[in-house]
Amino acid sequence: MHFDVFDRYHDTGSFLHRLEPRVKVIVTVVFIFSNVFLPDGAWLAFGLSWLFVLFANALSNLGLAFTFKRSFIALPFALAAITVLFSIPGSPISTFHFLFWELTITDAGLLRFVSIVIRSWLSVQMAILLVATTRFPDIVHALEHLRVPAILTTIIAFLYRYLFVLVDEVFRLLRAREARSAAVTGLRSGGSVAWRAEVAGNMAGQLFLRSYERSDRVYNAMLARGYTGHLNTIYPHEMRRVDYVTIALTLLIILLFQLIGRI
Repeated sequence: MHFDVFDRYHDTGSFLHRLEPRVKVIVTVVFIFSNVFLPDGAWLAFGLSWLFVLFANALSNLGLAFTFKRSFIALPFALAAITVLFSIPGSPISTFHFLFWELTITDAGLLRFVSIVIRSWLSVQMAILLVATTRFPDIVHALEHLRVPAILTTIIAFLYRYLFVLVDEVFRLLRAREARSAAVTGLRSGGSVAWRAEVAGNMAGQLFLRSYERSDRVYNAMLARGYTGHLNTIYPHEMRRVDYVTIALTLLIILLFQLIGRI
């Protein structure tokens, strides 16, 4: 099983790793909502939020730049908000032609776009840190303790587990194709584009059938071992004094960001 494809947990035994999962989930969710509710152009609050992320990185012993290097994956998705550059009224900054339209970038639109990008960038960093310092089963159990509907936690848990089944079947198909292709290193193998499309289509169909059959076998094996709809863990989920103190301090700090952003 190729667990490293999706599993991003890094065990360093740090203070952040030892925190109760509920604390980390609550702080992450509140931090993300705090970024959403910060006013556009709250640069000081955005900067303090980033310092908060860097401090959390330091507590995780993963390095100050751990989430920074991995957070740029969110920037292409933030480009979905590029239309706000032209759709929000304000003082014109630049005008250019695109096909049959004349588009004008306004100062208010630019301010909104940059703020959205920063919000997304900060939120992704905190989500990356949560996944890197908390085992996925513990995240699911934390959601259960926080009274998230059982149907949602079960779907999330099975989605995560069966991704590994899907990836494992993909690698099996790729190895089988390479074993039967007799490809020579440095030479182009295979036929035309239509032929390659047909092969890819056949592999996709086989992947669906094989992964479906294997997931059915996995589920039956889980039932045979006593699965009742609840995922058990060997780690105790008990809130300690340090957990209560940590969550209180971090929530106060995030509230301070909101106050600073509105000054």
